[in-house]
Amino acid sequence: MDSTAHRPHLAELQVTELDLDGPDGAVLSFGPALPGGTPVRGGTVYTLVRLRGRPVATVVCRIPPGKAPADAVAATARAALAGREPPGRPGPVRSIRPDQGAGSGACDRRPEDGGPPAEGRGESRRGASATDATRHGGTSRARRATGECVPGHASPARSAGQDLAPGGRRTPRTSVVVATRERAGQLTRALDSLLAQDHPDFEIVVVDNAPATGATQDLVEHKYGERVRYVRESVPGLAIAHNRGVAVADGTVIAFTDDDVVADPHWLTALTVPFTADPGLGCTTGLILPARLRTPAQILLESHGGFAKGFEPREYDPAHPPAGEPLFPFTAGSFGSGANMAFRSAALREIGGFDPATGTGTPARGGDDLYAFVSVLAAGHRLRYTPDALVWHHHRETWQDLQNQAYGYGAGLTAYLTAVLARRPALLPALLRKLPRGLAHARTITAHRDAAGAAVPGDHGAQDYPWPRHLSRLERRGMLAGPIGYAKARLRVRGVPLPWDELLKPRVET
Repeated sequence: MDSTAHRPHLAELQVTELDLDGPDGAVLSFGPALPGGTPVRGGTVYTLVRLRGRPVATVVCRIPPGKAPADAVAATARAALAGREPPGRPGPVRSIRPDQGAGSGACDRRPEDGGPPAEGRGESRRGASATDATRHGGTSRARRATGECVPGHASPARSAGQDLAPGGRRTPRTSVVVATRERAGQLTRALDSLLAQDHPDFEIVVVDNAPATGATQDLVEHKYGERVRYVRESVPGLAIAHNRGVAVADGTVIAFTDDDVVADPHWLTALTVPFTADPGLGCTTGLILPARLRTPAQILLESHGGFAKGFEPREYDPAHPPAGEPLFPFTAGSFGSGANMAFRSAALREIGGFDPATGTGTPARGGDDLYAFVSVLAAGHRLRYTPDALVWHHHRETWQDLQNQAYGYGAGLTAYLTAVLARRPALLPALLRKLPRGLAHARTITAHRDAAGAAVPGDHGAQDYPWPRHLSRLERRGMLAGPIGYAKARLRVRGVPLPWDELLKPRVET
């Protein structure tokens, strides 16, 4: 049957931000989420709600004719936040301990791209916005109102120590790695947002992965000059590109994001500050929200979970496996996504970096970030999810893209599990004990998407928009193909020079 028969007709939602002075407080600011967005005048909006700058929820609101958009959205937000305490300093992290469960399971992870119908390098999961001075220090309220994004300067040299971020919190020297391939237009948007970060000491490394033209190199060298480092990696694959970035990075913390995101100005500070307070922390992840919801494919993806992991900070400790997650640590999809993650450099080098046979751009289709999450936990490090670290991801727009993604989700999941079996044999007994339950859980989730309804954006538990059954079938087909794809990828990288020598060299942290 033609898949076009299953395509829902969904109206565009404008993506906006609302900042309140408290759960029932006054409106501090309201407007488009991204710089240069169209002023909000009516229709249906998807809104990130902040309380005094901190992300706390998303809501969907239809603005009645004749009512001020800010008032309508604020009323919806206040109703959703009724009873919440106003935030002060960053709130406590919920430690995931034996008496507490968190996360939704391994198959919630969505390694993007791929699928039988289309070839080519895929993208990953991701997105962020510029905000006013009351939220993030260095960006003025006037700039927020006009949508102007004024790039700053990444610091080119290593700091003698840890510098103070806005608010007096100490931040580690950080390298931000962005892998890209032939998408100079999107990369410009991402780099502009990275250069506007309020983090006091960081570098940006762009890894040009198997480029077909010189467009990316020209962009970086001519527009950004010394503010952005350009590195070429000729072997295709997201994990290989990330490993190249790790090999040249000089930060004690290495953050990763994608070329199709816009980073909130506070993103890097929020993502990296936790490393200074917890020497046992090996990895952090953050919140990913949709930059646009213009097409049915974008709305449907976000309606069924997207990349968001919620608004509650969580910490995962391998010394205290959570009783509520019997598949831990293999439920890596609940930890975060590769468009918004950071690692302590020493911990990432300790595990040997990313598995080069995983990730988009390989037959495995994905799983590179999941493998790294599990490996860091298996090495004894803690992992923290911090929703204050926000990026906005540009979901892909077409129905064909969504079909490719559905296939890639399944393939990336089982490719990552195969990588664990192949490269982390010490985890084999635990994985084999838990694998049948994990696969059954995966089938349960895809079956749930086949139900008569599905979530609305901003409320991932509601049931409104149906997930077409043929997309669930594609996802299950991908799960069957994942191990074969991983094996093919392993053969492709065998004997290929990789940056292992540089990657495995220990770096002295300052």
